[in-house]
Amino acid sequence: MSSEMDGGDSWRGVPLSEMYGSQSPWGSPEFSLVSPSFNHAVLYHVPSDGCLADDKPPKPQIGHDKWDSEHVRMPCSSHSLYPVEDSNGESHLKKRWEMIESALSKPIRNSHDLANTILSYNTKFRNTWKFRGLHKLFNEYLEEEESQYFFDVTLPEIAKLALALPKLIQSPIPLLKKHTNRSISLSQQQISCLLANAFFCTFPRRNSTKPTSEYNSYPFFNFNTYRFYEATDSDSNLEKLKCICHYFRRVVTKVPGGVVSFTRRSVPGRALPAWPRSQRPLGCLPLHVDASRTIEDADGLIQVDFANKYLGGGVLGHGCVQEEIRFVICPELMVSMLFTEVLSPNEALMIIGAERYSKYSGYGQSFRWAGPHCDGSPRDSSGRRRRALLAIDALPYSSLSREFSRDAITRELNKAWVGFSFDTDPQSERAQYPGVATGNWGCGAFGGTTQLKSLLQLMACAQARRPMAYFTFGDTKLRDEIVDMYNLLARHNVTVGQLYKYIVKFSQEKDVSQSQLNLYLEQVVKSGTSASPPPANRSAPSKRSDDVMETSITETVPATTTDLESQLENHSPDLFTEDDIDQSLLEVTIESEKKENPHTNTSTNNQSTDKNEVSTPQKRMSLFDTMQAIEGDQNPTASNTLLGNQRRNSLLNDTDASMDEDKSDPATELKKKITKKITDYFSKKSI
Repeated sequence: MSSEMDGGDSWRGVPLSEMYGSQSPWGSPEFSLVSPSFNHAVLYHVPSDGCLADDKPPKPQIGHDKWDSEHVRMPCSSHSLYPVEDSNGESHLKKRWEMIESALSKPIRNSHDLANTILSYNTKFRNTWKFRGLHKLFNEYLEEEESQYFFDVTLPEIAKLALALPKLIQSPIPLLKKHTNRSISLSQQQISCLLANAFFCTFPRRNSTKPTSEYNSYPFFNFNTYRFYEATDSDSNLEKLKCICHYFRRVVTKVPGGVVSFTRRSVPGRALPAWPRSQRPLGCLPLHVDASRTIEDADGLIQVDFANKYLGGGVLGHGCVQEEIRFVICPELMVSMLFTEVLSPNEALMIIGAERYSKYSGYGQSFRWAGPHCDGSPRDSSGRRRRALLAIDALPYSSLSREFSRDAITRELNKAWVGFSFDTDPQSERAQYPGVATGNWGCGAFGGTTQLKSLLQLMACAQARRPMAYFTFGDTKLRDEIVDMYNLLARHNVTVGQLYKYIVKFSQEKDVSQSQLNLYLEQVVKSGTSASPPPANRSAPSKRSDDVMETSITETVPATTTDLESQLENHSPDLFTEDDIDQSLLEVTIESEKKENPHTNTSTNNQSTDKNEVSTPQKRMSLFDTMQAIEGDQNPTASNTLLGNQRRNSLLNDTDASMDEDKSDPATELKKKITKKITDYFSKKSI
């Protein structure tokens, strides 16, 4: 490929066809097909020929409930118990699913009924969950006709979907834990059922914000744990709720027939590239830089999610930037929050098959739902939409000196490479397709520098041999800077290893707060100055390949990386929104990845798998009190005030809405009257 590049008015570089390796976005090789194995749990039945029916969802895989620390604890499990008081004031434990079935089988006419339904099986939050956001959405923000349609037609169907859980999910869902390489495949129908239960906040042990809770190292999943239904200070939060409501309206109207795969990749430290020694030339990398389009418009490419290490970031909180927006326009992504433990520095998550349901406009506080989106992407041989989302989390930085440190540079390179080299052939020297669609990863609220981040991603793509499409979100100056720098590096045959040394030398020799990285690189590359290798911060094995990709599930990353993340722990910005937020909810800091020693018990594996074996503190507790302690916060008000000191920087929420089917069922008549009439499902009422 020529090192000099030019393009159209909005883009520069090579055409997108060189990102696919064909003239069509769908001409790239398919990803590994769905095949049940010891490390790939498939929750639906796969026919012997591997082909799924096009016109109906696959049948659930038959299995048995597992109530343990290795699997998702399901709301419908017979082990899920809840403390209640009878008419005599005596406390006893009751099967929670029976409470949920009873609550969701009653009519729900308005947002207050919905709130009371959710609280009927989450009684300890009666004084703290006020549902102000829900009330504002349905009573002020939407037209009265739209709100009525939701409660009379859509909501009863969501309730039915939630109550179908025992039928649709018959096999246990494994947790995608740290330091493991594992996959989960679910049908879109199964995902909609799980999300319906999250909407109603039915998942056990997922409401607690305590640092000792079983799921402290996982994102929140019940929708109102981080007050998703409470926020009234921002229209963007109400718009996110509209996206979710629109998704449910779509899936209860027509059951989706496809499947979605979630794959966690963990690469041991010894198998990460030796960056200073890499001989891969940067000039061989096909590069496309676009200032007008967005990542989600890049059909056929691996689309990067600028993730929080707790998947979803603030999607169920106040956040409304890149990751949160992607999760609400493609809500099937949100189910990853149910079973994906916090990502380590050497890990990434790939999601294949999630469908897009909504259009949007704006960003942050200006975000708005802009109508339905019909996803036209074809399905692969396993029944998945040919949409691949790659979740990789950047570090937040409080200063340039930290961002430009050798440890930080190496950490970000490793993180990007682990993601970009997903499903590549380590023995091949040929380009790997499809390419990667990315942008200003780790910039914005995370405090990263676009000059550095674009170069690091360029290096990681070159190392993984994947073409790169970079989207600058309207910034034509940045587009030109990236292309001009690439041309310079390509003309002088600079390798990945050389560029790594140049960047590290820049951080050691220059005052990074006063210097321009691109100017420095231009000078050093043109002068032909060689950068002597900086002193190593860790010992490397004597024999090592730059491209070895092992699959050990027990190794952790080098200590220098976790030390760095520990230093950044107390200097994290709010990762999920650009504007002022209720500080009582946002006093959270990034949990140190230094604590990721594999000997540390992060999932409370010693928790009882039987209701009769619950461990007690210093003195014997009653069974009632014990279940309260396990199920959630004993003092919700106090614990939520201390949320910032107790829990990680990943603002996720658990929210429930209990919905019931009206036995008189006005749905049919209402559908006839309203469906044809309403063209814009959500129109904002002027307030």
